[in-house]
Amino acid sequence: MDNGVLGRGMWVLGQAIRDEPGRFAIAVAGSCVFGLTTVASAYVVGRVVGDIVVPAFDSGHTTTGSLALGAGAILAVSLVKVLGILGRRLGAGAMQFHLQARYRRKVTSRYLQLPLAWHSKHPTGTLLSNANADVDAAWSPIAPFPMAVGTLVMLVGAVASLFAVDWVLALVSLVVFPAVFSLNVIYSRRMSPNITRAQQLRSEVSEIAHESFDGALVVKTMGREEAETLRFEQRANELRDAMVRVGRIRGAFDPAMDALPQLGTLAVLVVGAWRLSAGAVTVADVVAVAFLFTILAFPVRAIGWVLGELPRSVAGWDRLQNVITASGDMEYGTTPLRDAGPAVLEFAGVDFSYDDTQVLADVSFTVPAGRTVALVGPTGAGKSTIASLAARLVDPNAGRISIDGVDARQLSGAALAATVGLVPQLPFVFDDSVRGNITLGREGLDDDAVWAALDLAQASGFVRKLDEGLDTRVGERGTSLSGGQRQRLTLSRALAGGPRLLVLDDATSAVDPRVEAAVLAGVRGSSASVLVVAYRRATIALADQVVYVEQGRVVATGTHEELLAEVPGYIDLVTAYEQQEAEKELEDA
Repeated sequence: MDNGVLGRGMWVLGQAIRDEPGRFAIAVAGSCVFGLTTVASAYVVGRVVGDIVVPAFDSGHTTTGSLALGAGAILAVSLVKVLGILGRRLGAGAMQFHLQARYRRKVTSRYLQLPLAWHSKHPTGTLLSNANADVDAAWSPIAPFPMAVGTLVMLVGAVASLFAVDWVLALVSLVVFPAVFSLNVIYSRRMSPNITRAQQLRSEVSEIAHESFDGALVVKTMGREEAETLRFEQRANELRDAMVRVGRIRGAFDPAMDALPQLGTLAVLVVGAWRLSAGAVTVADVVAVAFLFTILAFPVRAIGWVLGELPRSVAGWDRLQNVITASGDMEYGTTPLRDAGPAVLEFAGVDFSYDDTQVLADVSFTVPAGRTVALVGPTGAGKSTIASLAARLVDPNAGRISIDGVDARQLSGAALAATVGLVPQLPFVFDDSVRGNITLGREGLDDDAVWAALDLAQASGFVRKLDEGLDTRVGERGTSLSGGQRQRLTLSRALAGGPRLLVLDDATSAVDPRVEAAVLAGVRGSSASVLVVAYRRATIALADQVVYVEQGRVVATGTHEELLAEVPGYIDLVTAYEQQEAEKELEDA
């Protein structure tokens, strides 16, 4: 392990202590009690053997009182050790779980704060890994960390007591203990890259699995089951091989780690016999030192566990920080809006770019209060971007977007959410009841309000036919509903909040024209201004005004009839279907 990883790993552990000082103190106190009683137990056993067991063998008899005293001493030390173990494990476990919960909340809260532009650059599998595997990795050393601290206390106490007993026997510890630490360093250096690689592969396997499951329909319809299975199998095999390498290193380390204290015990017995014959030590001293060496292996390994987990911890921490410290937050103002009546939306000289690609240039138009404006243009013209800007999912690079004359960037988050309702192209439905999908836990939305929103969206008919009505669970992503039903359900969700400006981004594409006309008629009667991204001629004809865009610019505005008479690009677009039918008839003739 290089010094950089070690230093950064210790900084992460320091952050854990700063976040959870109380629980860390409990865990370390318990670990120190365990370490000191471990040393004490060796000397208690030594005294029992030297003062009770050996004299009993020499004299051929002993007393009940002596045996009770020896047993009581061992039992007392053991009980204190048990209390130390409980304090250490409970403190360390609580510390680790609280850290994991805290940082999962931090990560997911940050996800919700960051704008869509940030999310579009990060795959879902990576985001899931950040909130799950990376949080676990960042705090993986926490469980053994307090024990490692207690082990250091134990080793200091052990060496000090050894020198107090006999300096020659203490020299044996000065050989064995550094050897134990050296073995831990070698183990950590061998283990670190393999653990880091395994962590990365876990993330990749998770990403592939999520992508395959989420795209199951595409995989099946394209006949790519075998290819996707092979892709997953290759990554899973790489993860298997990485974990096998980890297991092999650990398999070589464990016996060596167990052997060193045993070799130390043999050395103590040999040196101790020599010192005993010289009269420099007693039998109790030799037994105590030998027993101490036999019980050191497991606690000392806690230091190796911490060192071995530090690279994984640092990698997880870095990935968490990429989310927690991500920039690009949208700042909200404090300005409220009036609470009644349709809102006025105005774009004035708006420019917008994705990275270095300009999408909109000098876009200006107005959605008057209570009117329906259709946004029309060819694919890639920037219509969905305009819809996102209208709902302030993103901010323009230049220009101004105002609602009721107030710059959208000056509005409070609550005012914006209460005023603007957006229904996106792809409807998202939660694995919840119909009622839960519409209310989303918002206050003041009773069943009457839910049914009113369903009526406006022409969705109440199919909802009443469901087995449990509003209580019917619709499945993950609304799998039990048709595409048109999902669209009307998400439209009901937006309408239930009583928005004063409704933005529909091709939100009725999956319903037939008759239902679409009824939906738009219901929306127009909801006291809301409407900006609708439209493709169908029937939909466009229902609008009071049309804004026609090409290549990110507003080419013309006016009524459907006016644009149909004056704008060639608009004519070609909205009459494309009729032109194709006419050409087909000519070919057939």
